[in-house]
Amino acid sequence: MADLALIISREIQFRGYTDERAVPLSPSEGMVMRYLQHEPPAPPSHIAAATGLQRTNLSTVLRGLEQKGLIERRADPGDGRGVTVHVTEHGRANYALVRREWAAAVSTAADHDATHLDAALALLGAVESGLSRSRPRTRTSRPATESP
Repeated sequence: MADLALIISREIQFRGYTDERAVPLSPSEGMVMRYLQHEPPAPPSHIAAATGLQRTNLSTVLRGLEQKGLIERRADPGDGRGVTVHVTEHGRANYALVRREWAAAVSTAADHDATHLDAALALLGAVESGLSRSRPRTRTSRPATESP
């Protein structure tokens, strides 16, 4: 199942977008945007922990997303020394646009057959939740790659 999920992900990414307004993202940028869509504004340390990115890599990703106009950093109202990361309206619109394109591509690939869609979504959601919950707290092991 993991192998198929990676292949499907690559195929979707390979296609690009038909709508010229869609802003393409790197895999790391996509992880950060997915996290921010479902969470309130967060400090970089929370984003790094939730996405599994190292702080130095996250800093680069945040700069890229800021340059694309998808996020903005604001001074933390509770602590003027820190910052929180906020999704911009452009970031929300891009996320919705990209998800519509992905949905159309997947639906077409499945010949518009949604017979087992609810079961597939439930299973994939459970796997994602379980993997996220059981993620090692420290990055002492090497990350998995796509090659055996």
